[in-house]
Amino acid sequence: MTDELILANATLVLPGEIRAGSVKIAGGEIADIAGGASVPAGAVDCGGDYVCPGLVELHTDNLERHIQPRPKVDWPHASAIMAHDAELAGTGITTVFDAMRVGSISRRDSRYGAYARGLASELLELRASDALKISHFLHLRAEVCTDTLVEELNAFGETDRVGLVSLMDHTPGQRQFRDISKLEQYVKGKHGFDDAAFKAHVAHLLELQETYGALHEAEAVKAANRFGAVLASHDDTTAEQVAVSAGHGIRLAEFPTTVEAAQACNAHGIKVMMGAPNLIRGGSHSGNVAAHELAELELLDIVSSDYVPAALLMAAVKLGELWGDMARGLGTVTHAPADAVELSDRGRLQIGKRADLIRFGITAGTPALRGVWSRGARVA
Repeated sequence: MTDELILANATLVLPGEIRAGSVKIAGGEIADIAGGASVPAGAVDCGGDYVCPGLVELHTDNLERHIQPRPKVDWPHASAIMAHDAELAGTGITTVFDAMRVGSISRRDSRYGAYARGLASELLELRASDALKISHFLHLRAEVCTDTLVEELNAFGETDRVGLVSLMDHTPGQRQFRDISKLEQYVKGKHGFDDAAFKAHVAHLLELQETYGALHEAEAVKAANRFGAVLASHDDTTAEQVAVSAGHGIRLAEFPTTVEAAQACNAHGIKVMMGAPNLIRGGSHSGNVAAHELAELELLDIVSSDYVPAALLMAAVKLGELWGDMARGLGTVTHAPADAVELSDRGRLQIGKRADLIRFGITAGTPALRGVWSRGARVA
């Protein structure tokens, strides 16, 4: 942690407003916030750059990409975890909920082996040895239509920093893959299936859903409560599915696939999270609702980088421009996700909060990071 640092002559992104000023860091916390463009002796002159809280990432597949950079390649895990950590720091993310799948599709299918417990232990060991730059929590993606979910969940406990559990159901014909042709395109491209193999795959998934779906959904809810984790839904498509989510006590919806579902989430007080790549590309790669459409309908609360870490800050700036309110846009990646997972010590430029900060400018509509601090220590 830096003993003391002042970032001055900055455009401060405060809760609900933006104004010129400076922020003082001491002891890993925000010690003072002052107005004006003056630059005290020894301070860093930000030249009008934005200074805002570090980004809070709730759903990223990025760690899995580092662990398996190519199909069937298992990269050394310590190296992969540290590379993932450094990459996120370099994009302005100072808090991450690392997504790990729990629930192997089938014991007899070697493509979907259990891995989360071992990987989580390695990550937590690196964290304990102070080898990581930013703050890490676990996000367990509970695949309910699998035959190993319960035993994989039971391998985790209250001390494992499980902050988020999401209920996943990728059964063909509903949610993300309501359009089965999109699933067919994805699976054939990834696994090289022919028509017969794809049909067998779909039949197997439907069988798993019938056998385990309801039971494992209930077990995942119990596990989240046991961990003290926030529970999230995933790919809600209909108002009926949202009502079920609300019945579980869910207050965070990851990537609802339709306007209908997003409207139902809003009515139930469930925060809607969409993917930054969807927003930047102008639509969903799965053919579902576009994030910008939900933003225009005032139905978007939180943004996740999903599979492109650098997209998170880009998307927040894009939302700021769309809404004509940069503080609000940046709030979707700072205080809104922090609030959703009940982290009250970060996400806002306020005295006493963690000194997780980023400094950036905007060039041709694209944010350019110029500094990242985690608990007051410069990490990028």
